[in-house]
Amino acid sequence: MLSAPIFHVVSGSAVRRVIGEHREQMFPVVETAYRLHAAGNTVNPDSYFLRYPDKPNARIIALPAHIGGAIQKSGIKWISSFPENRASNLARASAVLILNDATTGYPLACIEASLISATRTAVSAALAAEHISHDPFEGTLAVVGTGVIARTTVDWLLFRNWKFRKISLHDLDRAEAERFSKWLREEHNLEADIQDHLEDAVRQASLIIFATTASEPYVDDEKLFAHSPTVIHLSLRDVGANTILKSQNIVDDIDHCLKARTSPHLAEIATGSRSFVAGTLVDVLENRLEPDYGKPRIFSPFGLGVLDLAVGSFVLKAAIASGATTALPDFFSNSARW
Repeated sequence: MLSAPIFHVVSGSAVRRVIGEHREQMFPVVETAYRLHAAGNTVNPDSYFLRYPDKPNARIIALPAHIGGAIQKSGIKWISSFPENRASNLARASAVLILNDATTGYPLACIEASLISATRTAVSAALAAEHISHDPFEGTLAVVGTGVIARTTVDWLLFRNWKFRKISLHDLDRAEAERFSKWLREEHNLEADIQDHLEDAVRQASLIIFATTASEPYVDDEKLFAHSPTVIHLSLRDVGANTILKSQNIVDDIDHCLKARTSPHLAEIATGSRSFVAGTLVDVLENRLEPDYGKPRIFSPFGLGVLDLAVGSFVLKAAIASGATTALPDFFSNSARW
């Protein structure tokens, strides 16, 4: 006999505690989700965007998904991006994740998901950096866009024991870069140079992270990547199509990444072909694709909802086990048919 589940609410503080206590496990969780997706053991529809005519920079995105394997969860992440929040010291992004039981369809939990979203993004970036860099765990780092996603990504790189000889920061808002620099100094005892010009930040960096809110490409000079760096293109709309076409391009999912006027999508529009995409991160993980160290290697992850489900499912299980959720046993009090 099937019955309605106990519904759980998981706060942001509980999510932070679970992830902080299980950092090493986040990597196999994210990697497993990628492999399940590549094997066709997921359902990951297009994301849906709620946009505002009077606030063109703001949006709320719905990411529905299902993940199979041992996880067997469905759900949806509802994540907003309101860049103007930053002027009031309020985070640009906020999110919730609803997890559903894949047998009955009943919701299992509502989880504060801003850290889940940032964590899965950062962990996937760290996985890519490790596997497509010529000399992983060392070199020079450039961070373009110094907000929460960039900070989370660098934090996970440092957790994985990357040792950078030099760190350069570039942000259109210098105060943001200064806050990032202060965080590096206080949390990791690292110094960073703040560069007012993009060229000075990226020209010699072996690893470049783009984590901006750019809506149109602005990196049009192919010579900026002439030294063949590893580029983690989290914000998806920074690099010009001409530079994309001169690089080895690796994505998380080809169909998802080549839409919504991302840089790879613009390259497809310009050429009428997807042949410039070398493959996916799973192709690299499973040794079907070798990194080309003679070119810039650009990882452009669209951000798959199945990653949120995988991390969220892990968090929910751990939070329930530690008594860190708010359980609502009568949430579905009207579930019986008769």
